[in-house]
Amino acid sequence: MNPYPSYKESGVDWIGEIPSEWDCIRGRFLFTKKKEINKEFQNDNLLSLTLNGVLNKDLESHEGLRPLDYKTYQIFEKDDLVFKLIDLENVKTSRVGLVHEKGIMSPVYIRLEPRPEILPRFSYYFYYDLYKKEIFNYLGLGVRSSLSPSDLLEIEIPLSTIQEQQQISTYLYHKTHQIDSLVEKTQQKIELLKEQKSSLINKVVTKGLNPDVEMKDSGVEWIGEIPSGWKVIQIRFISEMMRGKFSHRPRNDERFYDGDYPFIQTGDIVSSGKYLTNFTQTLNEMGYSVSKEFPIDTLVMSISGNIGDVSILKIKSCFPDSIIGFFPKNNNFIEYLFYLFLSMKDEFCKNSVVSTQLNLNVERVGSIRVPITSIQEQQQIVKHLDKETTKIDSTIEKETQRIELLKEYRQSLISNVVTGKVDVRDEVVV
Repeated sequence: MNPYPSYKESGVDWIGEIPSEWDCIRGRFLFTKKKEINKEFQNDNLLSLTLNGVLNKDLESHEGLRPLDYKTYQIFEKDDLVFKLIDLENVKTSRVGLVHEKGIMSPVYIRLEPRPEILPRFSYYFYYDLYKKEIFNYLGLGVRSSLSPSDLLEIEIPLSTIQEQQQISTYLYHKTHQIDSLVEKTQQKIELLKEQKSSLINKVVTKGLNPDVEMKDSGVEWIGEIPSGWKVIQIRFISEMMRGKFSHRPRNDERFYDGDYPFIQTGDIVSSGKYLTNFTQTLNEMGYSVSKEFPIDTLVMSISGNIGDVSILKIKSCFPDSIIGFFPKNNNFIEYLFYLFLSMKDEFCKNSVVSTQLNLNVERVGSIRVPITSIQEQQQIVKHLDKETTKIDSTIEKETQRIELLKEYRQSLISNVVTGKVDVRDEVVV
């Protein structure tokens, strides 16, 4: 794409140069601020501003925080712009949306009605660009954690003719939908790869590597048939188990944290992969004295929240009581147990106690029956799974990077087009 023939300074840092024929105009000259309360409950079409734009919500759903009634909500019309400019310290929340149909939303949101001089979708793309650049957050720094409608309307907008706004809006609408479609297809591919990996692990740790081996019934539903030379045995007979001890969370009690002792939490296991080497918090001497330290090469598993997430510890660390450590008995191979337990996430969840969230305990885990083969075959299985899962993980990583590049390109495209850095008036979209 080509630039415009000539440019001039906009006078706004985050806009930079704009085409010579464009102007920068404050929002108060382009929008009307409105607030119409749904006091008679005349509208029951509930809308929600999300990271994926403005979406319809079920009025009868009990998900999320809901008011006692919706008479305090405000009414939005089709093609209004909606802004959530509170809690600006949270940079990962939704900030701006284009309303697709008449409905009601939170009374704390800002409603702007575009005047005839500016097209709704064009203005949405501009404000969306500010949101992604965290300009709203920048303007709200200091003692303020929000922006008022008057703050918002003082922001200058680069403006072209209505005809050109329409060309830009049409171009960006089609191009962003093409990119979003690619992202969705790539995400679906990643999910299929994850399913393929899970199926591979489950098959190999219960059936072995020899497709021609004689099989027998394991007597356990989730396992099914196993090779005739394998055994089925309770976990407590193949591994010693030790539960973490620290029942407090360091972030909730400053007496215990910020010291020299790594403190592993369930979230660290979720993000670790096969080997756990990173931590996000530490304990001091006081925290260490009331915690329990696991040695290197402990197989660790979450038994609360994200039940069944496992990893092999590669740093000596302290653990909370929401994590169990496993120490193989009778020469069982720890990396085989890693893959075995990885395949058992659903089984661990089935054996959990439901309170406010799923929970396991050492006794329940220890009583679960698992398939076990010789140490030699365990090592062969681990070697095979390391090789095959590495291939799958590599493909997943490439596809994940592809998604990030697509998202970066999408944002860059919006920013460059809506501020006139590139000229799309002659671009053909199909």
